[in-house]
Amino acid sequence: MERTTADRSLSRRGMLKLAGAAGAGAGAIGAAAGTASAVPPARKGGFTHPALLHTQADFDRMAEKVKAGAQPWADGWKRLLSSRDSSTDYRPRPVATVSRAAEGANVHLLFRDAAAAYQNALRWKITGDTQHADKARDILNGWSATLKELSGDTSRYLMAGIQGYQMANAGEIMRDYDGFDLGRFQSMMVDIFYPMNDYFLVNHNDAVPTNYRANWELCTLASIIAIGGLTEDQAKIDRAVDYFKNGDGNGCVKRAVPILHEEADGVVLGQWEESGRDQEHTMAGVGWMGALCEMAWNLGEDLYGYDDNRFMKGAEYVARYNLGKDVPYNTYSRRIGRRVAGQVGGLHTETEISDQGRGSSRPIWALIHNHYAVRRGLDVPNITAYKDKLTPEDGGGLRGGAGWSYDHLGYGTLTYTRDPQDVGDSAPGAARETKTADKASGSATGGGTRPQGGSTATDDLAATGAGGVLTWSAVGASALAGGLLLLRRHGRGANTPGADA
Repeated sequence: MERTTADRSLSRRGMLKLAGAAGAGAGAIGAAAGTASAVPPARKGGFTHPALLHTQADFDRMAEKVKAGAQPWADGWKRLLSSRDSSTDYRPRPVATVSRAAEGANVHLLFRDAAAAYQNALRWKITGDTQHADKARDILNGWSATLKELSGDTSRYLMAGIQGYQMANAGEIMRDYDGFDLGRFQSMMVDIFYPMNDYFLVNHNDAVPTNYRANWELCTLASIIAIGGLTEDQAKIDRAVDYFKNGDGNGCVKRAVPILHEEADGVVLGQWEESGRDQEHTMAGVGWMGALCEMAWNLGEDLYGYDDNRFMKGAEYVARYNLGKDVPYNTYSRRIGRRVAGQVGGLHTETEISDQGRGSSRPIWALIHNHYAVRRGLDVPNITAYKDKLTPEDGGGLRGGAGWSYDHLGYGTLTYTRDPQDVGDSAPGAARETKTADKASGSATGGGTRPQGGSTATDDLAATGAGGVLTWSAVGASALAGGLLLLRRHGRGANTPGADA
């Protein structure tokens, strides 16, 4: 039975005092297993590539396991080989303008080519077959020579985020390969993708900060940190990290996971921001937060452990519910609508958890499991069970080639599985020296349900009501927003703030 205590709101000043990267496993769900203590991060140093989703050590592990026919890597490898997009016969179709809109969309050209470049790059790094390297190189060179514009309705910002981080990761793998035009590719990412990422994060498409739901900002942050790593731009990396900790929209982890539920056995679950909407968008956001955290880890930042492993608690909540189990849920509210001076926007409330899309098969769980359970040796039973359910994980182009299958690069069984002896064996910054982490904070005191915001009462549009501050109540009304791919399912105006929230 869940215990409840008095809820509290956090001012921005108070939140900033609490903000910090958690250590290895403080407040972990369940009992820690293995050596869950983290090696203290060192100072930040130079870049060693590849440094985004995969390091050279990761590729060495994949190659060794595949060559030996070891499981489950061998089954993951077979899944990659079964993808039509991983073939050297794949034909890319770069265009000058890519549109993601209700009508006339051609975004499939970009998301398929991004997946094909990544998958061929993987096959090259694992086998050494340069035919796959040539294919990945040619796909990326073709786009950097051709692409001029990302267009469409509001969902163009999703395209800039999702395909932005995916293209950057493919380019990162290929950066030193003969004939790859790294400079031109970096210019494409900085001049075409990043400005859209930047505009959305700053202006929220002229909406109040919490109008767009968590998944929108999480894919945007993934793109920003990926472009930062690709171009060795520390300011972009720092920007993504700071927004994850302190942002005014739902990409901030305290807004993406706004309510913490402590149960009678001491397990803490984090209610996800989109849980009352549907499970497809919820799980998409979990996947992009995982990608963001993994890239940050390899760049020397521990976002996985930030705020007492808050992401882990949110992922456990989502996994548990989607496995068919019950989870606690508190009524959740967020501010929506166009940004107008002197106004706070309308209040949208979700009173119960949604079962729409429950049990979705997104290939996101191997990455999360292998950080918390293997790197950190923590007990994450629901994340682990979901990972087991989907082993070996699919990737883009499988599941019938449906468009949503390209939302995540996937193939995590192959790329992220680590041996149990790797427990506690790594620290942030596998690809570089790391900077000193903040102190862990934000753990529950006295149990119960704790919504946590992250801004002043006047600035936090999700925590302000028509007559002033909307008190954090026992039902957990909290401030958040966002939206994603199901945009094409509802026939609402895609350029209207609040319509696609």
